[in-house]
Amino acid sequence: MTTLISHSPLLLCRLRRPVSTSIAARSDCLPFLGENAKFRREVEVAADVVRRACKLCVEVRRKLVADDGGIVEKSDSTPVTVADFGVQGLVSLELSKWFPSIPLVAEEDSTFLRSSNLVKTVVNAVNDHSELEGGSFTDTDVLGAIDRGGQSSLAFGAKPATYWVLDPIDGTRGFVRGGEALYVVGLALIVEGKIVLGAMGSPNWPELSDTRTTTNAQQCEIGRSQTGILMVAHTGCGTWRTGLSIPLDDRTTSGSYWTRCFVDQCCFVHLASFCISDSQTWDSLPLSHSFHATTDAGNIGEKQVLLLPTCCGSLCKYLMVASGRASVFILRARAETIIKAWDHAVGVICVHEAGGQVSDWKGRLLDFAADESDRRVIFPSGGVLVTNGNLQDQILRLISSPSDVS
Repeated sequence: MTTLISHSPLLLCRLRRPVSTSIAARSDCLPFLGENAKFRREVEVAADVVRRACKLCVEVRRKLVADDGGIVEKSDSTPVTVADFGVQGLVSLELSKWFPSIPLVAEEDSTFLRSSNLVKTVVNAVNDHSELEGGSFTDTDVLGAIDRGGQSSLAFGAKPATYWVLDPIDGTRGFVRGGEALYVVGLALIVEGKIVLGAMGSPNWPELSDTRTTTNAQQCEIGRSQTGILMVAHTGCGTWRTGLSIPLDDRTTSGSYWTRCFVDQCCFVHLASFCISDSQTWDSLPLSHSFHATTDAGNIGEKQVLLLPTCCGSLCKYLMVASGRASVFILRARAETIIKAWDHAVGVICVHEAGGQVSDWKGRLLDFAADESDRRVIFPSGGVLVTNGNLQDQILRLISSPSDVS
């Protein structure tokens, strides 16, 4: 059973007002969805709000370049930005408008924001990217929407539940760093304990110019190169991507800019490309007993594997595997580190629908209901293993072999 903290009737009334463009009503919004897509409306809304959240991030980041006052420090020393709070407020408000009965589990609450001088800045950012007609959201509206995803806003029971999981910015250090550092906005929907859809956007993602599109048979469109990616997955419908630089309405009229994502087909561990957490080293992982790692793709020696340059956050690594740019993402669980659900939920379905596999180091599926009360933490035994599927069993055997236990 899920217990919700009630919102004010005024806020709920404002959230339910119609908007000028109904994302949920456009049947061709995501043209690759089949007739059996059970959660079509939900995934269309998710894709649209993630796209707008990424635009919010880009615009806030641009303004922060000239404004040093736009960054707050949380108690765990992780940088939290106006964009982080703004994204959570925006996504929460939009989801409440379309799906008021579905709760939200998200990273932030407004405690630090309320104690700063940035409330107005966050509220303005949300209003700039919302679709509320006939007015704007107030400070109370936005702060309440942020808190809707906070830990104290709801309580779950032991039974399977339905709820959204949001990481407003995965890789906030990359966001603060600026330049071409990667960060991700990630949103997933869990229905009765199963992840059924996800959408994640990465504004700085370098898109390839040779893509396969969804126009009739999957034709090849040469020469398009975009910065930024919007990746969408729906159970049974595959994982798809498009460029963030293309407005959603333009995609719907042509239907030609969506690319089917597949994991790579590497079958041998020594030929695989690996991603690891930016806070961990290769030598801290059990595979280091079998292979050394190199970042030099042109000079991979015997008993070496290719380690791709690190990027901030976990969801970027899921993006790498789901898009076929990496074969493996491996993360070690550590006693001093809590593994959060929002760092993995959307990545799991994107990789799965692209043909890959995700498990803990014992080969078990990640259990997003293990934290029965809050659904905020997962407890993967040993760590998390994300692969193209071909390599899953091989790497699990290497991890569990006596010579690789450390």
